[in-house]
Amino acid sequence: MNKQNILAPIMRHIARLSSLAVIIALLFAAMASVQSAHADMNTDAVLLQQLARVRQATARYHDVSQAEAAGYVDIGLFVSGQGWHYLNSSLIDDTFDLENPEILVYAPTPNGGRRLVAVEYAVPDSFPVPEGFFGDSDVWNDNLDFHLWTLHAWVWQGNPNGMFADSNPDVP
Repeated sequence: MNKQNILAPIMRHIARLSSLAVIIALLFAAMASVQSAHADMNTDAVLLQQLARVRQATARYHDVSQAEAAGYVDIGLFVSGQGWHYLNSSLIDDTFDLENPEILVYAPTPNGGRRLVAVEYAVPDSFPVPEGFFGDSDVWNDNLDFHLWTLHAWVWQGNPNGMFADSNPDVP
């Protein structure tokens, strides 16, 4: 028996093992991808439930008089790309309360009225950055002018920059 005849079966065996190793690696990669997608779906589902709770809790504030009756005050702050800010100072503390945003944000309407477009959460920046919404999509801003951690949630007006972007190009 020559050397090639002896090595041929060994080489075929090594080739089969290599193919099997590649298949196993691909299966593990596919399983990890499915688990990651499943985790993303769970995160998205929880976040969507939270945003629905915010909408439910703030729906009555489409009527500015209802917001004022609940303690929100027009602080005379208009920010382009955001709108008019109504603050309920009694809500400012060291916690993130999903259903009780500290600030309501209204866009001006063509007839001179105001339309609820977003809520804004505010926590004094002397405290750590709040946890906020489920997942990693919300980003708190340190508002140095007011010494607050702030987070917008554009729950009443779509925002091409994202749900939690600081400003919205679709708002004057």
